Amino acid sequence: MINDIEVKKSNLAFPSADGRTRIHAVCWAPSVTPVGVLQLVHGMVEYIERYDTFARYMAGKGFLVVGHDHLGHGRSVCSVEDWGYISDKNPADIMIRDIHRLRSGISRKYPDTPYFILGHSMGSYLVRRYLSYKGDGLAGAIIVGTGYESKAATAGGLMLVRSMTLKEGARHRSDTIKNMTYTAPYKMYDLNGIDNSNSWVCSDSEIMAAYNSDARCQFTFTLSGYEALLSTVQFTGQTKNIDMIPKSLPILLASGELDPVGNLGKGVKTVYKKYVESGITDIECKLYPNDRHEILNEPDRETVFADMYDWISRHLDTV
Repeated sequence: MINDIEVKKSNLAFPSADGRTRIHAVCWAPSVTPVGVLQLVHGMVEYIERYDTFARYMAGKGFLVVGHDHLGHGRSVCSVEDWGYISDKNPADIMIRDIHRLRSGISRKYPDTPYFILGHSMGSYLVRRYLSYKGDGLAGAIIVGTGYESKAATAGGLMLVRSMTLKEGARHRSDTIKNMTYTAPYKMYDLNGIDNSNSWVCSDSEIMAAYNSDARCQFTFTLSGYEALLSTVQFTGQTKNIDMIPKSLPILLASGELDPVGNLGKGVKTVYKKYVESGITDIECKLYPNDRHEILNEPDRETVFADMYDWISRHLDTV
């Protein structure tokens, strides 16, 4: 895929809201004045550089693209012992504040440029939570690879995580909690990382071979990581929190129809329904029929890229 505009890639850093960590971030800048800003929020047990192809595509269309490695991920860690660890206290709140710190810093440099945000997987839940607090001023949000979990399932999982944390500490890594997250929709896939062609993550064997051999994508989340994830899933499913999202904010829900995180499309449709019921006026839902979880890495990714570019471009005209 060839960019239309020359792209310059650079590293950034900013202090985390945890008060101790320097957050690593990346900027993909077009060689022209940006028509918009797109902030990427990555998923669980991965890192922002995995979005390089998509980021270069969007920057090549004239967008300034930025994203950071969450606490416990990528280059925002001091050692491998920190992988998957967020914070002993309020880990989800700290992650939300870090998202906003990056947005605030970029917005100061480009105060009049339309600002979009995209979150994938765990990042999709974090962005959904973020929209309830800081949705004002955004030009649009793209929610990728998201889902919906029942109140009972989320509450039960969160209770177990918190009980185990009291006993083992926030840095403990539990295979029990890890395996608990692989519910029925995952069973159609290889969960052992042996068959690259049958991964729930995506169907591109080369990408999955790289993913399965990359230590930055293979560590076990700590209990603090699961606390952040599950408390955010719980938050995003509550009507009172959905009602805090600005009604006029344009939102695109985009997922694979074969994505187990979205319960094979059913969970994504539930999110769409709840957003519509809340009164959000500009919302679209697009499910890609043969795609799994990482639609930005599936064989039809060029179509996905173009669809997202088209959606964002349409909403540039309304800012």
